[in-house]
Amino acid sequence: MTDPVPAPDPVPAPETLPASETRQPTRLGTRARRFLPLALILLAGAGAAGWALTGKPPEKTAAASPDSITRPVQVQVIRLQAFAQPKLLVGTLRARIETDQGFRVTGKIAARKVQVGDRITAGTVVASLDDTDFRLNRESAEAELTAARSAARQAELELERILDLRSKGWSTEQASDRQRTARDEAIGRVRRAERQVELTTNAQSYADLRAESDGVVISVAAEVGQVVAAGQTIIRIARDGDREALVALPEQELGLARQGRAEAELWSEPGKRYPATLRELAPSADAGTRTFAARFTLGGIAADAPLGMTTTINLVPPEASRVARIPLSAVLNEGQGTEVFVVEAGTGQLVRRKVDILAFDGRLATIRSGLAEGDQVVTMGVHTLRAGQKVRTLTDARQG
Repeated sequence: MTDPVPAPDPVPAPETLPASETRQPTRLGTRARRFLPLALILLAGAGAAGWALTGKPPEKTAAASPDSITRPVQVQVIRLQAFAQPKLLVGTLRARIETDQGFRVTGKIAARKVQVGDRITAGTVVASLDDTDFRLNRESAEAELTAARSAARQAELELERILDLRSKGWSTEQASDRQRTARDEAIGRVRRAERQVELTTNAQSYADLRAESDGVVISVAAEVGQVVAAGQTIIRIARDGDREALVALPEQELGLARQGRAEAELWSEPGKRYPATLRELAPSADAGTRTFAARFTLGGIAADAPLGMTTTINLVPPEASRVARIPLSAVLNEGQGTEVFVVEAGTGQLVRRKVDILAFDGRLATIRSGLAEGDQVVTMGVHTLRAGQKVRTLTDARQG
């Protein structure tokens, strides 16, 4: 059993000062300061004695736990809405068919009658070769034909005479057979000479390069005085007809280009849309840009629309996705992905939820996934909150 703590000695009462000393405050204050440490020690001893007698420490005022505080937060109630984000591709207006034309024979260019941008019609002479050699070849072939015909006529007459003599018995059968063979050979030389004349005549006509169809000259690859080979490109003609937009398609948009809906807009005609259809997609990517060349046929555009104009292709997904729009102040990213604080229904506690951002602007973020209809998302002060904290919601006036 613990021995009782002896009571402290009584503090001697302060001496009564004569009336003559009541006007000495300096001496009185010095005496009070002398007894102050002793008073504090006595008070501490009294507290320790009480603890020893009762066995209980002195009671302290309980501090409120941070988790027990209901903090007001501003929230936005999620309302999902349809959203179709178009993909914009910039290209140029081209003709569907672009033809490279060249001479069918070798020669020296004597004249070029068109320039880049000229509109031409089918059959128009666009360039000519020096036809001197072609003319001489044709004349030589014609002379050969005349000689072959004369030889054939002579062989025919000779055969008639021999047959007449053979009928009278003055010639042999061998002589008639030999002459018949000579006549057939002469006729064959005539046919060969006729074909040679046709070839040289065609070659001379090939000295004039004619447009195959109506269209526009978009490039010229030869000048007057240049010697060109057969088949070498001289001009390129963009045929009148369907117009297409040639664009460079990123590899991540291949599926959208095949399945989505496309519209075209010319920079020269802002606000006017043309339906577009994917007609051609390159099977391999360009080695430098890593993009695929794609051609979209435009509907409703004039067949002689100017070429080379800048065109914008809008690719729209086949189905619009459901998204939510929240203020940028609601988005939190601490190195573990994009998250938001959602107030859990029923408990009023905060839950961190990962979200996928589709797009954002200067004020709002478009959330593709992670939020459901009716979720309450905290829109302000998210950097000072923590998961599991109990909150009281205040509706954000900016929602909607």
